[in-house]
Amino acid sequence: MGTYDTLLLAFDMDKRVDEAESLWNMILHVHTRSISKQLFSRMISLYDHHDMQEKVIEVFADMEELRVRPDENTVKKIARAFQKLGQEDKQKLVLRRYLSKWKYIHFNGERVRVKRYDSDED
Repeated sequence: MGTYDTLLLAFDMDKRVDEAESLWNMILHVHTRSISKQLFSRMISLYDHHDMQEKVIEVFADMEELRVRPDENTVKKIARAFQKLGQEDKQKLVLRRYLSKWKYIHFNGERVRVKRYDSDED
């Protein structure tokens, strides 16, 4: 899987999205149940980098189907894709479902847990 990740990154850097998509489809069909969160995130980042919002949503749908929970950066990219497609209701749903209520910040040299601001509360 690490080799696939490196290869997808190389395709992204070379702007060879078609080849990356072919490799992704092969990975998805051959290794269906063993695709890591990192590999999903790499593909979402690739599509986000090339402004392909529909493809971001497709990869996210596969991710949900396989019950792989996205990390925080990936959630933000997925939400941005929904926003660019004009689907603010789905954007809010994704943010509410996958972003935790808490985040960690560093304050005076210590790691502190603080509640994440939610615009719907006020």
